[in-house]
Amino acid sequence: MQRKLVSDMYKPYADTAYYTDIYNGSLLSDNVREKFLKQASRHIDSLTYNRIVDQGFINLTPFQQEIIQDIVCQQADFEFQNREIFDMILQSYGINGVSMQFGESWNVTTQKGIPMRRDVYEQLCQTGLCCRLLR
Repeated sequence: MQRKLVSDMYKPYADTAYYTDIYNGSLLSDNVREKFLKQASRHIDSLTYNRIVDQGFINLTPFQQEIIQDIVCQQADFEFQNREIFDMILQSYGINGVSMQFGESWNVTTQKGIPMRRDVYEQLCQTGLCCRLLR
């Protein structure tokens, strides 16, 4: 009998059908879509202190489920679009007086080491799952 790996059992909060049919996403091709949706879902788990894993996605309110699915798609697109920048080790660099810095900016936030558009993070906070004080 072949054992399933834990990573094989983890399902992203937004699947391919949700991404293409409801979110109307087109940025992620078929060969990378599942990878980026799963990665974004894991990042959402970190940002919500694994509360979704703990109580189960199905036990969230419809409002929370809808927001989380949409945010997973937005985050997957964002991580795909910026994958080369996120893979860089440097925090900043400069050449001939022109510099570039990675990290916090007016439209991007980094929470728990996860870069995310600030407006998307604020939407995630609307679910009530991001507060550190909750048990």
